[in-house]
Amino acid sequence: MEKPETQRAGRLPGSPPNLETGLTAAQVQTRIAQGLVNADDGIKTKTEKQIILENTFTFFNILNFVLALFVLLVGSFKNLLFLGVIFSNTIIGSFQGIRAKRTIDKLSLISAPKVTVLRDGALQTIAVSEIVLDDVMHLSNGQQICADAIICDGEVEVNESLITGESDPVVKRAGDELLSGSFIVSGSCYAQVEHIGSENYANRIANDAKYIKKAHSEILHSLDFIVKTLGFTLIPIGLLLFSKQFFILHDTLKDAVVSTVAAMLGMIPEGLILLTSVVFAVSVLRLSKYKTLVQDLYCTESLARVDVLCLDKTGTITEGTMQVDELIPLEGFTEQDMTEALTALINVLSDDNPTSNAVKARFTGETSWTATETVAFSSARKWSGASFAAHGTYVMGAGEFILRDHFDTLREQTEAYAARGERVLLLARTDSAFLEGKALPDDLQPVGLIAISDKIRAEAPETLRYFAEQGVTLKVISGDNAVTVSNIAQKAGLAGAENYCDASTLETEADAAAAIEQYTVFGRVTPQQKLQFVKALKENGHTVAMTGDGVNDVLALKEADCSIAMASGSDAARTVSNLVLLDSNFASMPQVVKEGRRSINNLQRSASLFLQKTIYSTVLSVLFIFLSASYPFEPIQLTFISTLTIGIPSFILALEPNRDRVRGSFLTNVLKKSFPSALTMVLGVLFLCLFQQPLGLSSEQVSTLSVIVAFTVGFMLMFKLCVPFNALRGVLFGAMLAAFFLGYIFFMDIFSMVPLSASMLFVLVPLLLVLIVFMMQTNHFMEHIAEKYTKRFLSDRLFKKHRMQNKKTRKEFRRSKQKN
Repeated sequence: MEKPETQRAGRLPGSPPNLETGLTAAQVQTRIAQGLVNADDGIKTKTEKQIILENTFTFFNILNFVLALFVLLVGSFKNLLFLGVIFSNTIIGSFQGIRAKRTIDKLSLISAPKVTVLRDGALQTIAVSEIVLDDVMHLSNGQQICADAIICDGEVEVNESLITGESDPVVKRAGDELLSGSFIVSGSCYAQVEHIGSENYANRIANDAKYIKKAHSEILHSLDFIVKTLGFTLIPIGLLLFSKQFFILHDTLKDAVVSTVAAMLGMIPEGLILLTSVVFAVSVLRLSKYKTLVQDLYCTESLARVDVLCLDKTGTITEGTMQVDELIPLEGFTEQDMTEALTALINVLSDDNPTSNAVKARFTGETSWTATETVAFSSARKWSGASFAAHGTYVMGAGEFILRDHFDTLREQTEAYAARGERVLLLARTDSAFLEGKALPDDLQPVGLIAISDKIRAEAPETLRYFAEQGVTLKVISGDNAVTVSNIAQKAGLAGAENYCDASTLETEADAAAAIEQYTVFGRVTPQQKLQFVKALKENGHTVAMTGDGVNDVLALKEADCSIAMASGSDAARTVSNLVLLDSNFASMPQVVKEGRRSINNLQRSASLFLQKTIYSTVLSVLFIFLSASYPFEPIQLTFISTLTIGIPSFILALEPNRDRVRGSFLTNVLKKSFPSALTMVLGVLFLCLFQQPLGLSSEQVSTLSVIVAFTVGFMLMFKLCVPFNALRGVLFGAMLAAFFLGYIFFMDIFSMVPLSASMLFVLVPLLLVLIVFMMQTNHFMEHIAEKYTKRFLSDRLFKKHRMQNKKTRKEFRRSKQKN
């Protein structure tokens, strides 16, 4: 082996290796002592401890534990039932996080390659993490390059698609650099390790993605806003309410603490947090049936809201393999002649590269031809062939290398196929045998052309059509030639695929931002340009999803609102992505969108039940600071009310099928439904408390009537959400109504209620009638306001969009004017 001319500048101390024998054991130990080991320095998943701590010590949980401590200190143990929600929410979040982590770690372990190194004159197989600087690796067909290296001896073809995004194999010879993360397609070589650990090219890209990515979830942001807003108001409201009841009304310490905690618990939508976790956890389990791993509970929501989806060609539209599209016989030959010759060649040749494998897949029959001599494919020759007894010699490969100066007669024809994004092989024959040194005879006669292209996934056209029908704009972003990618996308049925751009012509971020809105297909895209494209789309108000499988995709995947990786791709891509397609099949994506829509639409409906309680509890808590009456509810009563009018119904309604498109803002949609019932509830309870003495009611009677009013208003809202009724909703509504009557009759003492007297009924019946009419009118008014607001919002958004487009047009005009 010859020592490569290209040496790494500034090599760290340590005796250089003998390239004939590799490093000695002593040299290896010296480098280990110096820390020059290829330790895995890529992106790591969180530890199980980190996941559990993140799900346990949340603002929401801490708040509830403090309230539970107060109730515990005064000995009211029955009012601690609300802690069940807190523990359930923590367990679900931790379980899903650990499950995703273990799956990703298992994928990484399975895909972690071994490497063969030359040490002490012998080849040894070691773990990638045990490579040291200057190790001499032996690399052959099918192996992944696990550390940047310089070829010392040999010649290989390398697929760098996971690094650069370009799928065409690149020939590498002695002195050339091999980048970690790429694969050997054909040939073998010895290569000296140049970089280790974080210095490797793949790790340098991956390290740029080591920042915390916030979940892009409107539901999560809405819940955070509600909980944090209430969190800052809870403490002063709770202190004022407790002070009033203990110091002014002279309630006992136990009664004052219990009623204050009841008011504060009512303000926190703890069940909504749990419901959200359960709904998305169910989505995770459902999607696992479609070989989809969800790493972020809220990412299905993000994908359901996506309006731009950026696709990588390989792994999404194509399978990553080649296929024979067409045989083109030349003058004097037929397709049958080509079929017989190609079948014979494939049966005797051992070539293993993408084009040869495509021909193998097409011509699988047996042959009676007997080979007398074979020549395997090499990247230097660019052809392979065989001589057959009584049939002559047949050669297959690149036309320029086979026919040399005589290729001009076929150049125009082959370029026409190349313009369609296809590779063209030439099949030629001669009656002569191979000459010494395996050189080609001069009298080769062209038999025909073989048109080969990337194999399009069978399900790709249907998947692309689904997203187009759903109003999602598709952008194909690839490292391959733009013309090739455009033709493949057109074959797959992507609308606008003929509108392509060579990203190598985009010089500035402004150029990239303008191009991403204008074109559908992009070729020759660098990792940084992918990131620029995603950022530009987000700045223009789009919700962006990104698919990818390579290290070159990591930066864009991390930036996207929802990122999808293929399990067959790099560790870094899988780790930073929200979704991992375990079978690397893009056809699972429509099901993910459907799950997201079911989750969002059902959560919007169920969240109305929770926020109703939050709104009326907050308003009542503030009002009772200034009223001379005690807060009418106990925690156990609110648990009873919440279970039957909120908890059970919301969970059942939230898990129903629902494929409606997501419309409007989550918080706006929820408040529109919950506010009328909350206001109705406040008025009912206020009436009972303000007129307690004139009506001659005791505190226990007012508390019981308040519970009944709360149930009535809750059932009215539930009725509205169940319309139109089906069998499930009918049974649900009837069962909850029956459960209330059974609970009141048989468990009255447990829920701190008293029997209805004549005087109570005299007050209750007309009050409920008035409240029903009031709630119906308020609902009608809110619907009218929401409709008016939505129209205005859409009008403003359309105006802003046109203004942005006009602004871009003016910029492009000025730029073109300056160039001219």
